[in-house]
Amino acid sequence: MNKIATKLTLKEKLGYGAGDTASHFVWDMVGFWILIFYTDTYGISAAAAGTIMLIARFWDMISDPIMGVIADRTNTRWGKFRPYILWMALPYAVLAVMTFTTPDFGETGKVIYAGTTYLLLMTVFTAINLPYSSLGAVMTADSLERTELNSYRFVFAFVGQLIVSGTALTLARYFGKGNDADGYQMTLILFSVISFLLFMVTFSTTKERVTPLAEQKESLKEDFRNLFKNRPWLILFFVGIISFVMFALQNLSIAYYFKYYIGDEESVQLFNVTGTIALIAVIPFSKFLSRKFGKRNVFLASSLLSGLFFMLLYIPGEKDIVTIYVVNILAKMAYAPAVPLLWTMLADAADYSEWKTGRRSTGLTFSAATFAQKAGWGIGGALAGWILALFSFEPNVDQTETAITGIKLMISIIPGILYMSCALFLFFYPINRQVSMEMQDALEQRRE
Repeated sequence: MNKIATKLTLKEKLGYGAGDTASHFVWDMVGFWILIFYTDTYGISAAAAGTIMLIARFWDMISDPIMGVIADRTNTRWGKFRPYILWMALPYAVLAVMTFTTPDFGETGKVIYAGTTYLLLMTVFTAINLPYSSLGAVMTADSLERTELNSYRFVFAFVGQLIVSGTALTLARYFGKGNDADGYQMTLILFSVISFLLFMVTFSTTKERVTPLAEQKESLKEDFRNLFKNRPWLILFFVGIISFVMFALQNLSIAYYFKYYIGDEESVQLFNVTGTIALIAVIPFSKFLSRKFGKRNVFLASSLLSGLFFMLLYIPGEKDIVTIYVVNILAKMAYAPAVPLLWTMLADAADYSEWKTGRRSTGLTFSAATFAQKAGWGIGGALAGWILALFSFEPNVDQTETAITGIKLMISIIPGILYMSCALFLFFYPINRQVSMEMQDALEQRRE
């Protein structure tokens, strides 16, 4: 077997997966709790909080491709991408704590502090997560092996999400002893320490194998020209943004749903836990389904079916908890197989560009993923804040029927329609099983 198409060891798969657990200890605190933390704990308006998240995305339009270019041109004894896991783990942990710290400023000062720390955290997230994501594409050249590697990654990712979404509020109440601000800060200190240690595990257990051809000359202009001629990449770029808008809008809204509609804020943790367990249970089937039906077809079917289930979350009558839980579990099971496929298909898109042009720019290709991830969360967060304001939400009071309607739409109809729309883009995705095999064989011969 070709060295770069090697089967990965269990140690490498587990070590690589630990990196996404590390990432999610911070990312999911932002993804699930930052909006309600800003509005209900730090005292920032919902519209201002949403605007902070959107403004940060304009910076991401610059920082993400820059980081991709820098990583592609990095050459160290550890490789191109691994060193950034070592270098950025500590800044990532420190900024996470600062983002959930509440200095006693005036209204404008709070918005400036929140915006600054949020933007810096997202910048460092790019600097560690883009190389981490790219690393999965260069550990092996075997496409199905990458699918399995990313399945390990996202099982570990959702273990992190399970812990964060299932314990964060309880830990904040325990540490804060009535002071939510102190509770959030202490919880982030705990999660950030764990995040740092797990990143060190990833750094020490992984290895880069796929490298650009030795004769490849550096040409930033050509790399960007090839990127925007890469049809699979363009499709995945838009699919990624839409997907993460959906995730952000729903995840940020669910805390409001349980606090103001269900009337039991901490029960959101059980809701999150059951949905995450459903994800973890089904993700391992991604490789089998991809081999049987093809990655594109699995992703397309997943977006249609899970989008339908998400929309059904609006149908249950007054606080029908059992139905809400069942529909949510079915929705998460339906979209679980697609979770690792976006990242695996981006690795295929990097291969596609190398196949067609003779040039490989893994980091730049994966900048689409980190940009889509943060753009989606930013747009979704902004939409969440603006929709709350549009439906007359007021923090820490009984909500009007209008506000409740807005909150219910944010966890059901809107994200459901968004995710189903991904199928329109995926219909035109050109890498099927036959193309993937032809591409892999041609690249192996070329590298030899």
